Parts: sequence; C-alpha cells; structure tokens
Amino acid sequence: MREWFAGLGGFVRAQWPGAARIVVTVAVAWQAALWLGADQPPVYAAVVPLVALRGDPGTALGASLQRALGVVAGVLIGIGVVNVLRLSTVALALVVALGLLVGMVLRAGGGLNIQVAASSLLVFANDSPDAYAFHRVWETVLGGAVTILLAPLLWPPDPHRLLAVIAEDCRLRVTRALTGTVAALGAGPDAARDNLALVKEHVEGVHTAAARAREAERAMRFNPLRRRHRESVALQARSVAAVDGTAPHLATLAREVAAFTRREELAADLQGARARLPALASLTARAVEDTLAGADPRPAVAAAREELAAYARTDSRPLAVALRRPLQQVLEDLDLDPRRGA
Repeated sequence: MREWFAGLGGFVRAQWPGAARIVVTVAVAWQAALWLGADQPPVYAAVVPLVALRGDPGTALGASLQRALGVVAGVLIGIGVVNVLRLSTVALALVVALGLLVGMVLRAGGGLNIQVAASSLLVFANDSPDAYAFHRVWETVLGGAVTILLAPLLWPPDPHRLLAVIAEDCRLRVTRALTGTVAALGAGPDAARDNLALVKEHVEGVHTAAARAREAERAMRFNPLRRRHRESVALQARSVAAVDGTAPHLATLAREVAAFTRREELAADLQGARARLPALASLTARAVEDTLAGADPRPAVAAAREELAAYARTDSRPLAVALRRPLQQVLEDLDLDPRRGA
C-alpha cells in the first residue's frame, strides 16, 4: 500500500502542471465567451483546451487547429446536407463520407481529422441546426485561440531539464549495451543470446529517447519563457540524435557476439577478443558520454581510435575484424562536434 501511495504521489507531482494548465485555460475560454455575449453555457469553448492541451505547447497548437478546422468544416457540411436532403440513412452516409473525405485534407499536421465527420453528425442531432452551427463554430474558434495563447505561458515544460534526463537515459543504455556485450563474450551462447535481446531493447529505448528529444526541441519554438535555453536545448537534441545514429551498431556488435559464441572452433579467437575488446568498448562509451554531455567528443574518439589501431595490429583474424567494425562505425559517426551544428 505504501508503494501504491508513493507511486500515486509521483504521478500527481508529474501531472499537476498539465492539469492546472487545463483548468485555467478552460476557465479563461469560458469567461471570454461570456464576455463576448454567449447567451447559453459556452461548453464548446471549454471543450477545446480540455481536448487539445498536452505537455508540449506545439502539440496544443496542432490539436487546437485540427479541432477548429474540423468543427468549421463539419458544421458547413452538415448544414449543407440538411438544407438539401431530409434526414435519412442516405443523408447520414453522405455526411459521414464527406466528413471523412474533407478530414483527409484538413489534417493540421496529424492523421485523418475525425472531427469533421463528428461535427457534421452533431448538426443532425439538433432541432435547430442553424443556431447550433453558429454557437459551435464561434465558441470552438474562441476556445482554440485561448488555448494557443495560454499553452506556452502556463507552467510550460522545461525542455532543458527534460533533455538532461533523456541524455542520461541514453548514456545508461549505451553503456549497458556495451558492457553487457563485452561480458557476453565469455559467458556462453545462452548469455550472448539473452544479451542480444537486452541490447535490442536498449537500442529501441535510445530511438524513443531521440524522438522525445526532437519533441522537446520543437517545444522551444512555442516556449517564450525559456528562450534563454534555446541554444543549449538545440545542442542537447543534436547530441542525442548523434548517439541515436550509433545505436544500430551496438545491436550489430551484440548480434556478432551471439553468432560467434555458438561456434566452438572460435574459442581461441574469442579468448583474444576478451583481452582487447573491453578497453575499446570502454573508450567508445566515453566518447558517447562526452557527446551526450555536450562536450567535444573528438579527444575521446581519438583515444578510442588509438586503441582500435593497436587492437588491429595485434589481431587481424576475421572474428576480431568483425567485432571491431561496429565500434569503428560508432566512432566515425561521433567524430563530429555537435556544437558546430553537424
């Protein structure tokens, strides 16, 4: 029970800014509609921020536009069909078809805009379609405008802090992937196979982290309160993207180890790899850490390349070449200073 309450407390702490943002924006949209002369409860103005607001102000912008466009188009379609055809199954099918067709065009940066068809159908559900259309359109547009205006100003997310967490997650995943693969060299086929599955999870985690980093960077465009962090956020996002580009090579290395440990005739070659690969993997991990920290990774890359060259001079067997190649590719991908915008 204590763990449950602790988890609930953590969830509340993480979610309260978003909930507070919604409450304030809903209240402002409602009051603004009343000030503008709403003669009935302006529910439609309040619905927009409730649906559209997310942690990313850029998402709120897109969702608000999608909803507003969908409502206007849907109401026009519904009114047009109602004025031409009487209510029937044929008219219903026509409204839905037209709504979905227009929704394919009015995507507002997203997928199919279902809002168009939904708003068209709601026209059919009202005894006074014209009055419904008027109130629905102007209140929705007002709600969207209030949402777009307030979303970047009310408890905006901190991309700088979020990206620091993302970078640390990437660092841990890359380090664990490298150390786990090195350890699997001498642990047998089953351990190498299990390690491959873990490394694939780490690679997928890095890909997910990179997507979150891109979202955080995009959020800075709609975050006027944190403009001073724009350059550092851009650097962090590029660093995460650079490491994300190296992640598939970690999976390749783990795959090679899993394949080689199944072959008994390669026992001597694996023993040689166990003597040299840990140092190379450690230096490669250091280059990744420097990249994620926003530092120039080239000194660490140079040190790792020296170790790579020494390894190549002492062991030119095919197994050693195959194990070095993924790490060599990681170093080549990192050998660009992200501060130069590369």
